[in-house]
Amino acid sequence: MNTPLLSAVTAYIEDQGGGQGLFPTAIEGFNIVRSFQSMMPMRNIYRPSLCVVLEGAKELRFGDEHLNYRSMECLVVSVGLPATGRIVEASTTTPYVGVMIDFDVATVREVLEQLDTPPAQSDATGPCAFIAKVDQPLADCILRLVRLLETPKAIPILAPSIVREICYWLLSGPHGGEICKLACPESNIERVVRAVALLHTNFAETLRVDKLADVARMSPSSFHQHFKALTSMTPLQFQKQLRLLEARRLMVTKAANVAEAAYKVGYESASQFSREYSRTFGIAPKQDALHQQRLHNEYASRTVRSA
Repeated sequence: MNTPLLSAVTAYIEDQGGGQGLFPTAIEGFNIVRSFQSMMPMRNIYRPSLCVVLEGAKELRFGDEHLNYRSMECLVVSVGLPATGRIVEASTTTPYVGVMIDFDVATVREVLEQLDTPPAQSDATGPCAFIAKVDQPLADCILRLVRLLETPKAIPILAPSIVREICYWLLSGPHGGEICKLACPESNIERVVRAVALLHTNFAETLRVDKLADVARMSPSSFHQHFKALTSMTPLQFQKQLRLLEARRLMVTKAANVAEAAYKVGYESASQFSREYSRTFGIAPKQDALHQQRLHNEYASRTVRSA
């Protein structure tokens, strides 16, 4: 356990009012989480990001993949991914504490281009998320980000350079080849990511795999194979998850009713939507929306408190 980093994060949480839940920061894409209890599985869209556990443990499931990570381990996600996350170790005396830093692919690419010896990337397309140890240079960067929150005027000047340094340590570390795939033009991952981006912006439209394959500049069979290897889902399963998660968001944050949410995300039948929603989340849409609203109000409705 990195005591200075955990102490700094805990101090920030207390300065923001204490308690548990999601604690946003003044640094865009940098958030903190604390929980005093294990949490039920929560399905969400994980953006390309670095998720570091400082205390406790968490698990992530997507498709057939199941990843567990704990204190001073990190989850690296290279593709915007529908997945189920769950805090598995937390208590009032030893809470779960974690930080999340979103990836900017352009920044990763800039750092990669400046390396004298770029990491070697394998040709194989594997899952778009993996677990790694948090070494001291990476922990030091995160600590500096947390301490930077004490000086808001310095954030726009200094935060980008710290994020670039984080990218450097990830690219030069043992998993650099995996990070490299995220930013290398015309790699299989980068090609599939183009199609994933199209799915994210057009998930309500009728899915045509040949169009996605064209965007990825692959044959339909090759695209389907690489997409499944990367996300552990077929394109159709991926689209369905995006639709259902967006429908949940509309019901929770926009007060949409079940039928409105269903039609806005591309369903022609509200009854079919309700069946697929219940099958995916294990609860009827209306009941789930009420439950999610309570969770949102309790855990995720904070705004940053000014110094």
